[in-house]
Amino acid sequence: MDAPPSFKAYENVDPRKEDARRRKQKQRKTAIIIIVGVFIGLGVIAGAIAGVVIHATRNSDSSGDAAKKAPASASAVVKALCSVTQHKDSCVSSLTQVAGEAKTADPKRLFAVSLKVVGDSLTKLASKPAEWETGVNDSSTKMAFQVCREVFNDAIDRLQDSISSVGGGDDGDEKLTSSTTISDLKTWLSSSITDQETCMDALDEIKADSSTVSKVKAAMKESTEFSSNSLAIVTHILSIFGDLKIPGINRRLLASDDQNRAEGFPEWFKPADRRLLKEKKVKPDVIVDQTGATPGSVKTIMEAVNRVPAKSKTRFVIYVKAGEYVEKVELDKTKWNVMMYGDGIGKTNISGSANFIDGTPTFQTPTLIAVGKGFVAKFMTIKNTAGPEKHQAVAMRSGSDQSVFYQCAFDAFQDTLYAHSNRQFYRECDIIGTIDFIFGNAASVFQKCRIMPRQPMANQFNTITAQGKKDLNENTGISIQKCTITPFDNVTADTYLGRPWKEYSTTVIMQSIIDGFLKPEGWIAWVTGVLPPATIYYAEYQNRGLGASVGRRVKWAGYRHSLTPEEAEKYTVQNFLEGQVWMPVGVSHDPSL
Repeated sequence: MDAPPSFKAYENVDPRKEDARRRKQKQRKTAIIIIVGVFIGLGVIAGAIAGVVIHATRNSDSSGDAAKKAPASASAVVKALCSVTQHKDSCVSSLTQVAGEAKTADPKRLFAVSLKVVGDSLTKLASKPAEWETGVNDSSTKMAFQVCREVFNDAIDRLQDSISSVGGGDDGDEKLTSSTTISDLKTWLSSSITDQETCMDALDEIKADSSTVSKVKAAMKESTEFSSNSLAIVTHILSIFGDLKIPGINRRLLASDDQNRAEGFPEWFKPADRRLLKEKKVKPDVIVDQTGATPGSVKTIMEAVNRVPAKSKTRFVIYVKAGEYVEKVELDKTKWNVMMYGDGIGKTNISGSANFIDGTPTFQTPTLIAVGKGFVAKFMTIKNTAGPEKHQAVAMRSGSDQSVFYQCAFDAFQDTLYAHSNRQFYRECDIIGTIDFIFGNAASVFQKCRIMPRQPMANQFNTITAQGKKDLNENTGISIQKCTITPFDNVTADTYLGRPWKEYSTTVIMQSIIDGFLKPEGWIAWVTGVLPPATIYYAEYQNRGLGASVGRRVKWAGYRHSLTPEEAEKYTVQNFLEGQVWMPVGVSHDPSL
């Protein structure tokens, strides 16, 4: 049996080289503290990174002799910073140049300037798809390039968010090393990398010719390496500063943070939003009623979306009355803080049928697309009715940062739910599909959802997840907690928890009920007969049910049949999503195990 792969498989990673790289990285993390301390002029190294931060900042801000010495020490600091990256040559060459221009040896400020280097490379890249389309007659290749254009521009927006988060001001250094900013930076840089990888996915799925693929890879090399370098520095260097208990450096917890933590919501879902979710009938800014019977209403959802102010900092509420809305709905990157609710699962339905077989790239097939940050949906069903014979046909794609889906249903076959990028939370939702029906590279947590594989076409098998982590430093993955995994209909096809899509695919299933229809191996490789690389992270923890036994699970190097509580805790709302910061009132959830 076989399932049509949506995209290209993971590339080979040599386990021995990867083990050696990890050992060296641990050594370099220690060395960076020493090197930065020595060359910035600190006498105390171990246990005194606080002094590094303070001293480096003073050197950067001072005038006279200290300032004159900055370029010399900057060279050593650059090498130390770049030692944690995967692309050291490009890191050193790019940061050495900006260090000289900025005349600073402060590692934090060097990082902030490095983001502009990433932005410049992405801006140059974003002009390429128009060139690539010139002279191309093949429609599928043209559409793939259109996907590239869109995601490259999205990547620029992610970088702009990152640059804004570390902008100037009296509190610049404190802001940069705060836990909230570091989490945001990891998320947005991870999303920028995901956006660029999505371009390659679009080419892979149409089996573009080798010359086209090589041309695009060459154009993307600089921007992908620079993005990866900045992400590595955030992960391994700035996080050290943020973890230290330096007065004035770490984030101050507000009373509302404590309340959010106690109630178990992500911190970034604000109390006012949580109250909106708690209310069954929220006062809407616009009502959608396809019958036109409601005074002042509009008949289509896109009419309502078009009324949303650009980049609104306040919540805009759309109420979609019961009915079958056959339309493509897209909330683009300017549609911030939209809440859309209906009359319930199976009552308010948004339906579409775009699909890959009929010529639409997978990325563009979703019935509902949310990109603008802070999207909230509740009490509705999103469907793609194309059917299994049309292969990739997405119901929902979310790239909305800090998005929440509460009591929603996602109904399709292959590739039902595309959790593309950024931070996403799903609570008490139904997800129905066949092949890779929860996929993407968001940091996503699913709690108390019903995950329901359905019978696929003949000679196909079901795979619930296909996670797409490409860079080892991305803070992404799929966490399924306290869910029920049960068949939607009479499923006789082989069914698996998932398959690793990329080199660092990360999926954890914990505290869930797994019915007995699951194959005892639990997981399957992306390509039959090709072992996944040891760099993946697949794990199960405290699951129960007839399908939860791990005795006959796969023996992959990257699979863990059990975790410690401390390891499992990393994939909870509180830790994986930093959920206490942003989760709205009314979204019931469990912050930890």
